[in-house]
Amino acid sequence: MTILMLAPALQEKIWGGTKLATFGYQLPSDHVGEAWVISAHDNGVSKITQGEFAGQDLAQLWTERPELFGGHDPEQAFPLLAKILDAQENLSIQVHPNDKQSSENFGKTESWYILDATPDAKLYYGHQAPTKAALKTMVDEREWSQLLRTIPVQKGDFFYVPAGTFHALGAGVLALEIQQSSDSTYRFYDFDRVDATTQQPRPLQIDTALSVTKAPHVDPILNQRTRLQDQTILTRLLTSPKFTIDKLSVRGESHFNQHHDYELFNVIAGDLTLTAEGTTYHLKKGDNFIMLKDTGNYTLSGQGEVIVSFVTPTSYREQELSYLDN
Repeated sequence: MTILMLAPALQEKIWGGTKLATFGYQLPSDHVGEAWVISAHDNGVSKITQGEFAGQDLAQLWTERPELFGGHDPEQAFPLLAKILDAQENLSIQVHPNDKQSSENFGKTESWYILDATPDAKLYYGHQAPTKAALKTMVDEREWSQLLRTIPVQKGDFFYVPAGTFHALGAGVLALEIQQSSDSTYRFYDFDRVDATTQQPRPLQIDTALSVTKAPHVDPILNQRTRLQDQTILTRLLTSPKFTIDKLSVRGESHFNQHHDYELFNVIAGDLTLTAEGTTYHLKKGDNFIMLKDTGNYTLSGQGEVIVSFVTPTSYREQELSYLDN
């Protein structure tokens, strides 16, 4: 079997803190906001830590050995990116472009699984403007209290954030973000903060942000389903046009079949053992890896929780989607 165990690329942010240390990561400062735990993006590439490909980064392997990932066009970039975010303070109110609007290989549709949250934590998700013209007026006049839409959050909540959605994580939220492999963010508002390193406010991109934001905001409908797989509760959190996400709540020995070209695994709680073809991996909270298709059948045992994601197959797109990205 081929398992690519990965080390994260850490990103310092004005809004970051120290909670990523609870995943076993060695933080360079007290304001680390993001761990890019599975990434082939130029702005933060994950390194392979074990096995035949140890020492290489994910982008290098994707480019040089496409057959390992089921085969792909030489010009195609690795499509997904998984991050863990520690919002010690509010993120900026922002929006991301879709595939057609982005200057990168992909747009930035994303999702959040809430790993932890303080009792008063909230998200900024969507807006109150009925039209694009009203949105522009409210932004120009800084009517943030009327415009911003907030949602209280707690551990275990899940949110889908299609491109064009007005949004931000609020202070006190720790989240796993599964997204397209893009770093295109357009800021509307940054709570009038001054960056300590530059002594200047962070730049805003209001005109561009307005051009890609959907109005009015409409919450997507999530068709979540749960089933029992041996001793594991398997919850399909999302089937979207770009990616599919499952949550595995492992409570004993459970058997699975890896039938996609590759799947991304994020261990978010507990201690687990992964066994396939006589090889065993001991997994803990904070471990992240890619399982390639040659793994076939595998077993998870122990007590823990894992988020598994993969590029949505064409058959899923045709049969199961109740909404589409525009």
